[in-house]
Amino acid sequence: RSFARSLLRYLGFIFWGTAAAQAFGGVLVILMLKNYGYLFQESYLSLPGWLALATALILLPTGVLAVSISVKCSRNQQGTLMYLLLLLLCLEVSSATLARSYCLMTASQLESVMGYLVHQHNWTCSQDPGNSAVDVIQRKLQCCGVHNYTDWLKASSPSWHHPACVPESCCKEKHSHCRGDLGQGEQLSEEGCLKKLEGQLCFAMLYIFWFCTVLIILELLAGVSNGILMRHQPFHELRIL
Repeated sequence: RSFARSLLRYLGFIFWGTAAAQAFGGVLVILMLKNYGYLFQESYLSLPGWLALATALILLPTGVLAVSISVKCSRNQQGTLMYLLLLLLCLEVSSATLARSYCLMTASQLESVMGYLVHQHNWTCSQDPGNSAVDVIQRKLQCCGVHNYTDWLKASSPSWHHPACVPESCCKEKHSHCRGDLGQGEQLSEEGCLKKLEGQLCFAMLYIFWFCTVLIILELLAGVSNGILMRHQPFHELRIL
C-alpha cells in the first residue's frame, strides 16, 4: 500500500509534465496540416492533434488528483480519478490509432498530389512565376521535384527551343544568382520534396503515437495503484456510483 501511494504521487507529477509534451505534439500536427493545407483537403487529418490537446487538458486535473490521493485517501477523489483514467485511455488509444493510420495513408496521397502540382506548374527558363504551391514547398523545404529534379524534366519535355531547366525555387538559398540552369547543378537542391514532406508529417504523427503508448502504460499503473488503495478502504455505501 505504501508503494502504491509513492507510485501514485510520482505518476501525478509525471502527468503534469507530460501534459505539456502532449500539447506540443497536438499543436505540431495541427499547425503542420494548416501550413500544408493545399496538399491535404481532408479536415479530419488534424483529429489526432485535437485529441492530443484534449488529453493534455485532462492530464492536469488527473495529476492533481493522483498527488492528492497519495497524501490523503478520499473515496470521491479515488472514484473520480478512475473515471478520468478511463477517459484518458479512450482518448489516447483513439489518438494513437488515428496517428499511425494517417501516417501510412498520407504517404501515398502526397506522391500523387505532388506529382499533379509538378505537371500543372507553368514556368519557363527565362521567366519563373515562383508563387505556386510547389514553389512555396520547394523554398521552404529546400527540395526539388517529387523524388528529384528529373521530375521537372519529364514535366517540361525539354527541346532545342525549351532548354532543360527547373524552377528557380529549386535553387539553394545561398545562391542568389541561380536561375534553375541544370548546367549549375551544385546550386540546386538535390533531394526531392516527397521524402522531406513524409518525414515531417510522419515525425509529428509518430510522436503522438509513441507518446500516447507510453502514457497508456503509465495510466494503467496509476489505475492499479489507485485500485490497491481503494481495496484497503472498502465501500460503506453505493452513493459514489
